[in-house]
Amino acid sequence: MARHLRKVGTNSGNDGCPTLYEVPGTDKYVVQGHRVTETAELAQLDNLTTDEGAVVIPRELLANFGPKEPVHVPQVISFEDFSEMFSKVKHSAWRLETRRRYASDEATDTYRQFAAGEPVTWDLEDPWCANRREQTALGKRFERVRILDEPPTQGQLYLLDNARRNAAVGEDIRVVSRSQAEALGLPAEDFWIFDSRVVALLLHDGEDHLTHVELITNPIDVLRYAQVREAAWHHAVPYDQPRR
Repeated sequence: MARHLRKVGTNSGNDGCPTLYEVPGTDKYVVQGHRVTETAELAQLDNLTTDEGAVVIPRELLANFGPKEPVHVPQVISFEDFSEMFSKVKHSAWRLETRRRYASDEATDTYRQFAAGEPVTWDLEDPWCANRREQTALGKRFERVRILDEPPTQGQLYLLDNARRNAAVGEDIRVVSRSQAEALGLPAEDFWIFDSRVVALLLHDGEDHLTHVELITNPIDVLRYAQVREAAWHHAVPYDQPRR
C-alpha cells in the first residue's frame, strides 16, 4: 500500500526539488532532491545497496524544515544485522567486556568442559573463526579489553581460556582489573566500536542474557566511547601476561 506523504517544506520555487516530506503518524521522512549518479561519488557511501538511492539537498532545507526538538530514538538492530557488521568493518572493531558472566557462554559444550575441569577443545575451523582469520588477513584489527574481578569469576576465567581461540585467529585480547576500571571511570557497559564511526551497545537483562543491540552513530556520543577505548587500551595488559 502506498504511503501518504505530507509536504513539510521546500527550498525550490515551483519545480518541486528539493523538498522534504513526512509520513504522517511515523517518525519517517522522504527527501526529494537531485540524484547522485557519479560512480566515484556513490562508491564513497557506506554500503549503498541496489535498492537504495542518494540525493543532494541544501543545508537550508533541513535547517528550515527538519525537526528541531532533540529526541533520542533508540536504533535497535537484529542479531543477524549485528553479525554482518563484522564482515562489513573496514579497518577496526574494538570491544569492552564488563560483565561477570554471560548466559550464552554457559549454554555451550566448551563451558561445560571448562566447568568440569577438563581441557577445552576449541574449534578453530568454525564459521566465526574462519571469518576472523579472513578479516585479519586483510589487515583489519579486532581488539578487546575484558574487565576482571579480583579474583575473577568462573565466567571470566572461562573467557580467559577462550582468549586462546580469539588470539589464534588474529584478535588482540587484553585485560584490566575491576578496581582499575573503576578508578579510570570506565562505564559498566558492553559495546563494540566499528571503524571509530559507530558503536554497537550490547544490552543484557538481569539474568545476563543479551536482549538487543542498539546502534549509536551521533559523532559526539561515538567520541565518548572512543575516549573510553583509549583509556582502557592504554592501561590493559595482554590476557596471558602475569597480573599484579
